[in-house]
Amino acid sequence: MAQFNYLNELNSLATIDGPITRGPLQRWAKKSNSENINPSLSTSLKNTSNLNISSCNQSMQKLSISSNQSYNANVLSSNKTPPRNENKKGKKTPSKNKSPGRSTTPTPTPNKATKTPNKADRFIPSRSNSNFDLCHYMLSRDDDKGEEIVAQKAASEAIGRALTDTEPGRLLQYTCKAPAAPEGYQNRLRVVYSQAKVPSSVKNTTRYIPQAPDRILDAPDILDDYYLNLVDWSASNILAVALGNSVYLWNAGTGQIEQLLSLEGSETVCSVAWVQGGGSHLAVGTSSATVELWDCERIKRLRIMDGHSGRVGSLAWNLYVVSSGARDGAIVHHDVRQRDHAVASLAAHTQEICGLKWSPDGKYLASGGNDNLLNIWPIAQGQHYSQPQYLYSFNQHLAAVKGLAWCPWSSGVLASGGGTADRTIRIWNVNTGTNINTVDTNSQVCSIVWSTHYRELVSGHGYAQNQLVIWKYPALARVAELTGHVARVLHLALSPDGTTVLSAGADETLRLWKCFMLDPSKKKEPTDTKAAKSLLNMNTLIR
Repeated sequence: MAQFNYLNELNSLATIDGPITRGPLQRWAKKSNSENINPSLSTSLKNTSNLNISSCNQSMQKLSISSNQSYNANVLSSNKTPPRNENKKGKKTPSKNKSPGRSTTPTPTPNKATKTPNKADRFIPSRSNSNFDLCHYMLSRDDDKGEEIVAQKAASEAIGRALTDTEPGRLLQYTCKAPAAPEGYQNRLRVVYSQAKVPSSVKNTTRYIPQAPDRILDAPDILDDYYLNLVDWSASNILAVALGNSVYLWNAGTGQIEQLLSLEGSETVCSVAWVQGGGSHLAVGTSSATVELWDCERIKRLRIMDGHSGRVGSLAWNLYVVSSGARDGAIVHHDVRQRDHAVASLAAHTQEICGLKWSPDGKYLASGGNDNLLNIWPIAQGQHYSQPQYLYSFNQHLAAVKGLAWCPWSSGVLASGGGTADRTIRIWNVNTGTNINTVDTNSQVCSIVWSTHYRELVSGHGYAQNQLVIWKYPALARVAELTGHVARVLHLALSPDGTTVLSAGADETLRLWKCFMLDPSKKKEPTDTKAAKSLLNMNTLIR
């Protein structure tokens, strides 16, 4: 009779709600199926969540569909009693003893081989296999770690506060500052710490400095003499170069070259200097102890001025007064307006004067000689020449002082450079008479030029580097090194716009370096200004 009960149960499942269909049932059909099949089960499920109800309904639906399919297969096979071995493949035969409150619908036993249809059922873990003590320990361990981290941070902060009472972040510090050095003390190891290596210093610059010259000019027969000054660049962009016994003028704007003069016999040109203010007058010092004044527009010599007993190797203008320094160690001030041009003469040095520069404001005259002295001469009251007594005489240099340059944007600041035995550049404040800074260049200092756009200066060197070096002021740290000359760099000159430096070397070449180019974003718009007229009107002033 068991097989008939099984068939009756299948029959009841198949005829619950109308005809049997293979497609999914509608929502109302699913609900009615769940209520009609097992009323007591639906009543108990009302108190559970909606998720469990939907899962049970889907399971019941799938069971009814599979039962209907099995019943149809049995009917088609001549209504034979299904063999017992078919139950082993699918669901087990329900128990005969049923509880009074349970439905007649068989509840399928979970089988490992049976998979959840469409993976829609949820996973219910087995509580008997769960280790709740271990789970609780694993969950609470993160909280303990957090407490430990907070405790460690608090401990480290307490230690830090105990070690640093004044300034956080510093473990060791002096309670008092180091004692100051005595006044006038110069640390000779300053160079070791202030001088940077060339590759790193080049990278630290905020602008691009070309390492190759922009142009190279030939300078045949230029004299290889450390004590002479053979190059000068005028405010009207004309470069004067002394080659042997001749002077040539090169127009930097047009590139035109013109010969100004040529001395007779064995005489040579020892120095050249343009008048201030962009005029066309050039002073020329010769080996015959004279100073000649030339008008470069008319290519005419205006006058010859004497007063020395040796060659004139240095010249400097202060308005209409030109000062000359010679091998005899004397400085002569010439007023080119007067017939008696020699207005003052100074016994400045005991040996040849190789450096001579007036300050931009005209208050001081600096002179450097082969006697290793640097003298500062104040201007005479109401005049444009210096007093006969020097203001300062510095003897810190150990060789001839030729490189002299006044700072154009800081009053009273002077840079001086020494020869082969000295090799240092010193920065002076003549207002106080102090040495601001000193750097050892490791080579002979031949010439110095200040930049008008940057807080820098450039120096030309001889034995044994033969290079140009750009220095940062006031630390005197190397910014860049410009190489290319194969012999010592004797002379330097700055272009009127302050962007180009010209170097004249003993290798008979002139090289133009664009090392002070302005940033295009910071460059000011040019203004329409007329060229400054010469301070000298030779037709009316000379008499």
